[in-house]
Amino acid sequence: MLGFDDVLLAGLARDGGLYVPRTWPKLAPDAIAALAGQPFADVAVEVIHPFVGDALSRDELRRMTKEAYARFGHAAVTPLVQIAPNRFVLELFHGPTLAFKDVAMQLLARLMDRVLGRRGRRATIVGATSGDTGGAAIEAFRGSEHVDVVIFFPEGRVSDVQRRMMTTPTEANVHAVAVRGTFDDCQALVKGMFNDHAFRDRTSLAGVNSINWARIAGQVTYYFAAATALGAPHRAVSFAVPTGNFGDIFAGYAAKRMGLPIERLVIASNVNDILPRTLASGTYEMREVVATTSPSMDIQISSNFERYLFETCGRDAALVRAKMGALRQEGRFDLGGLKANMQKDFAAAAASEKDVAEAIGRLRDESGYLMDPHTACGVVAAERALGADPRTLQVVLSTAHPAKFPDAIAAITGKRPALPERLSGLLTAHERFSTIDNDLAAAERHVEIVTRATCEGPA
Repeated sequence: MLGFDDVLLAGLARDGGLYVPRTWPKLAPDAIAALAGQPFADVAVEVIHPFVGDALSRDELRRMTKEAYARFGHAAVTPLVQIAPNRFVLELFHGPTLAFKDVAMQLLARLMDRVLGRRGRRATIVGATSGDTGGAAIEAFRGSEHVDVVIFFPEGRVSDVQRRMMTTPTEANVHAVAVRGTFDDCQALVKGMFNDHAFRDRTSLAGVNSINWARIAGQVTYYFAAATALGAPHRAVSFAVPTGNFGDIFAGYAAKRMGLPIERLVIASNVNDILPRTLASGTYEMREVVATTSPSMDIQISSNFERYLFETCGRDAALVRAKMGALRQEGRFDLGGLKANMQKDFAAAAASEKDVAEAIGRLRDESGYLMDPHTACGVVAAERALGADPRTLQVVLSTAHPAKFPDAIAAITGKRPALPERLSGLLTAHERFSTIDNDLAAAERHVEIVTRATCEGPA
């Protein structure tokens, strides 16, 4: 068993698996109720500290959360906006890169810098991104004395704004790499590097994708903040979550395990609907990735689904290992008797490109609210899976600002959304990135060239 600091730096376990807490901490109803009306930074302390143990004090964690969320563009950090009598949007895009990844990543950077500084070490962060993780990681760690960041993104499969958030920072410790392939290819490269133990130790690898448990812990925070603002624990709340890598909705599952009264968790997908298909059929089967207007969800390998399998099968590691092996070898595996568990824990719905466009236009016309395509998938899923019962409070997670996808929004609404003033120079700034083939050896060579970290053994 590893402590929080070691899990933070390791990211992926050395056997290729993902870390989860040994036991799920529970928050009593009174403790949950007490979170209502508290500053977001204080809510984060109460939610995250049970996972931290003796690694740092509440006061240390509170200092970090206050620093992490001070850069957000809204005083509430993750405000709720009502869009229908029983439906709210939870805006998670007020951070520096206009995406939900900032909520956890800004805190993760501070946690990691603290541990590395105390140990007198450097680390090389490698990450794969379908759009938002890369920009959030580069923004969080840019200029760090302890960390070099190398982010792999699929060439031509992220929006211009998403790409530029990775390629325009000038700090020498950040590196963006376009891969001739899909997000799943990028993710496979990163996993391959972690599973190459000699390379991993030589470059002191660390991960910031949602494979890193600290990322999930950081995302549990806004489920508690939103639910208590709407009356939890005295009222149950349902959440519809735009889902690609399964990390964001697994954070909701974790919140429920911690005692938050969540009525339904709805997996919202685009046409790359592997998770809704799995829920309906009981078979997780990969298909070709289709490019959409919601590129962060253009995924067929949802890494964090492995964490859910581990929990729902009674923590039978051998069973999970067998299913992950079947996925690698055959591109599919069957849930078997676990299908009923998944159907109890989740609902799911997929939105076509037509559905997305109609939802964006309809909500803009009805309420003047403009949402991005990922959020639109969440609204469509909420409508289909939860209905319009006014007795059921529904929260749709809004994972990105519409200005991150100006071409898609312009095609749907006829008007390009403007970036916030603080990002006005993004679209004209000089870009700096490399391009490689989908090849593990090429990826490893690139990392070794740019990293300042050297390590003679595991971090």
